[in-house]
Amino acid sequence: METSLSALIIEDSPSDAELLVASLARAGFRLRHQIVDDAAGVAQALKKESWDIVISDHSMPGFSATGALDMIKNQNLDLPLIIVSGTIEPRVAVAAMKAGAADFVMKDDLTRLIPAIERELRETQNRRVRRKAEQERESFREQLSQSQKMESLGRFAGGVAHDFNNILTAMSGFCHFLLDGMAPEDPKREDIVEIMKAGKRAAALTKQLLAFSRRQLIESRVLDLNGVVADVEKMLRRMLGEEITVETRLASPLGRIKADPAQLEQILINLANYARDAMPGGGSFSIETAGVVVDEATAQRTLDIQPGPHVMLSLRHSGPALEEETRRRIFEPFFALGHGMKGAGLGLAVVYGIVRQCRGGVFVRSDSGSGTTFELYFPRVEEQPSALAVEPSIQLRQGTETILLVEDDEAVRKFCHRVLVQNGYTVLPAPTPEEALRVCREYEQPIDLLISDIVMPVMYGHELAKRITGSRPNIRVLYMSGYSEHGIVRNELVMPEDFLEKPISPNTLLAKVREVLDF
Repeated sequence: METSLSALIIEDSPSDAELLVASLARAGFRLRHQIVDDAAGVAQALKKESWDIVISDHSMPGFSATGALDMIKNQNLDLPLIIVSGTIEPRVAVAAMKAGAADFVMKDDLTRLIPAIERELRETQNRRVRRKAEQERESFREQLSQSQKMESLGRFAGGVAHDFNNILTAMSGFCHFLLDGMAPEDPKREDIVEIMKAGKRAAALTKQLLAFSRRQLIESRVLDLNGVVADVEKMLRRMLGEEITVETRLASPLGRIKADPAQLEQILINLANYARDAMPGGGSFSIETAGVVVDEATAQRTLDIQPGPHVMLSLRHSGPALEEETRRRIFEPFFALGHGMKGAGLGLAVVYGIVRQCRGGVFVRSDSGSGTTFELYFPRVEEQPSALAVEPSIQLRQGTETILLVEDDEAVRKFCHRVLVQNGYTVLPAPTPEEALRVCREYEQPIDLLISDIVMPVMYGHELAKRITGSRPNIRVLYMSGYSEHGIVRNELVMPEDFLEKPISPNTLLAKVREVLDF
């Protein structure tokens, strides 16, 4: 079987060059070749074509094999050069080998030429395979390092959000108490209302932190991504302004995904905000959906997802291309993006967190002249679209039941205690799981409901509930937390209907308590 060979022959003797070509043809090579005899010819040949091997006379008028070696090195080419010479002294041959020549063969005995070429082709191929493998390992190490960094930041962000939600619960709760005790005409009411508005804005910020950390309680359902894009498209056009043209290309049929529609809207808004900042003078912004099948190599090396059918959401803007370092670090919180743009803040980090929370992957393409494209991949599901849940109508009424309240944050515990007592409940407060267990042992009357924070020192809330329900099987349980650490909710150790997400308002707490008790 013939082997293809592209050879650059550097030779000033036409007859010697013809002899070399004939030798290669007799050896069975399917040959593509070019013959040159000076530096200019070599430079042009190296620039215009790619070669498998260079065969060069050692010394020619005005040029030499060592000059060709220097040109190959200067261009960082992995290209073996074999010297074929009529007369060459051993010391000169050794010097040429040290300079980088692969081998040398005498013109009067070309029997070694073909084996030398075959050997160099094999070794070149092996080097390239090893180099590619090393590049892939390095890329994997960088991805692993980035993943570990993002995971560490995520744990930190989730912890901050959890603690901050406790503060917001107490802050908004005691503001409610102040408002309830004020006359409508009291001038201080406006100040308290402003404090509560600030608290709501802070709660929205903690939701972004939780989305970034992937510890947010999400309401996933099976949906059509095209519908989410259509619902938010008008708002995106207004947000981007008249200077930016918006185009949508939605594939149909697309396939369904499982996600929280509010989180998908957050992705679209955050990426539109990023695009607007990248194009202060105007430009174009496109949204595209497509059904794709991710192969195993792309899934593992590029996206860190499971291979198989996915739905892709692609968002492209025509702003300046990103530098490679920026592209790799673009999802880091508050990373400076360059091109005179302000930092991305949490916006792009939130996008990354939401997609990963959906078991998806993100890839960023950025090339000069074609802008920047964010490709978001979501696993495709075969389930039918979920119907929107209808919130039941709950009539708030005074309670008479006994509630064991377990909360390690003192301010939150005082707030919940006060709300429940004011509405008729008997409340047994406990700052720790150990204290809650002691209360259960010593309190002789029935306890109707356990309200417990999920994340507490020594023992998680669901572990505490398991011990308490062992001795009081009729007790109902309601969990609350600023986030669902370790996927407690997602893994169904805690069901969403038994969970109350902080920050909590008095009415939300009372409505949920009645819902659980009356179930």
